[in-house]
Amino acid sequence: MFKTAQKIAEVVTNGLCIGCGFCEAVAVGRVKMIAKQSGSIRPSPVNEFKPDEEALLLSVCPGVKVEPRFQNMPNNTTVWGNYSSLSYAWAGDPDIRFRAATGGVLTALGVHLIKSKQVSFVLHVGAEPERPMRSRWVMSETPESVIANAGSRYGPVAPLAGFIKSLDRNKPFAIIAKPCDLNAVAAFAKSDPRVDVLCLFRLAMVCGGQSRLKKSTALLDEYGVKEEELSLFRYRGYGNPGLNRIETKDGRAFEKTYLELWEDEAGWEIETRCKLCPDPLGEAADLAALDVWPGGSPICEDAGFNGIVVRSEAGEKLVESSVKVGDLVQGESLTPKQLDDFQPHQVNKKIKLTARYEGLLAAGSPAIETSGLRLDTLGKRLSSEAREVEREGTSERVSQGKFLEKE
Repeated sequence: MFKTAQKIAEVVTNGLCIGCGFCEAVAVGRVKMIAKQSGSIRPSPVNEFKPDEEALLLSVCPGVKVEPRFQNMPNNTTVWGNYSSLSYAWAGDPDIRFRAATGGVLTALGVHLIKSKQVSFVLHVGAEPERPMRSRWVMSETPESVIANAGSRYGPVAPLAGFIKSLDRNKPFAIIAKPCDLNAVAAFAKSDPRVDVLCLFRLAMVCGGQSRLKKSTALLDEYGVKEEELSLFRYRGYGNPGLNRIETKDGRAFEKTYLELWEDEAGWEIETRCKLCPDPLGEAADLAALDVWPGGSPICEDAGFNGIVVRSEAGEKLVESSVKVGDLVQGESLTPKQLDDFQPHQVNKKIKLTARYEGLLAAGSPAIETSGLRLDTLGKRLSSEAREVEREGTSERVSQGKFLEKE
């Protein structure tokens, strides 16, 4: 029998929380997103929700249920879902293209939306000014603010802590966030009609997973740097993929290449929920942007190119308007097979998810309910032997307490 979490505390305890921040947005003043010793951020306390708040949160939580937002687009594949078009794209502004992650598409679109007055602000994330290794949500009202907060933030961040505040401003806005965050936004739209009226554009990056802060603190330990000494912590960008760069207030600087930063998978510190994510490809977004490295890894620096998966009429109109004024450059069309080659780890994970969920349930742990994401069909690509390995491996991890969050 399929089982999902019945309390937010159960979501957290079983490793299904991603720290999106919606709990803080709903239980204003009583629940905060707190940095834990594990390196994650989690709602605290998790037993202070009123019954109506808990019911609402369980209905939107991406650790409980996930489904796609669009069902009737002209194209559909088992892996990538519904879409209207696939293509290369990059920022028209060379500076944005250089500074932002990959080709700067999401930054360029955020800038375009504000410049063209299609939205009043963009809800997204960026480095904390005083603690640049950490990230926070921000409402950018100017192109300059969007650009200042450009770039990948691999550590934990809670963008949806600012979502209801964004709605309360009663102005049209866009959101740039992870796919799981946008799953929650789409679910919340069923309870709050303001979402579809005001949140006009939902943009996502195709996501390889959110690292716990331990990934970043390990770098500081390697260099002998204390967090309070930092003046800059840039994960990538200033090139594609660009360097991980750390600077201190006293003028020291340290750099690693992208491949050096991610060469040891054992040290990635990826959140448990990310390993169980049914939608890392942004099926609740109007547009999702991705890295387009053949085979899944960069072999050199380049000028910066994204792939874009456009999933809605709003997404198509956004691409059209931004290309028309030069804020975005759209390149050649892509095929789903090419996207599979660019993101082989995503394909591999989606194929294994049904077996992993079976392993969770067999061990008595809740799983994430899905509909419309084709996981059963994808799971049939696994041999019976491989399916059993995934199922048993997941059950064993649950039994050993490896998914358990004790804090």
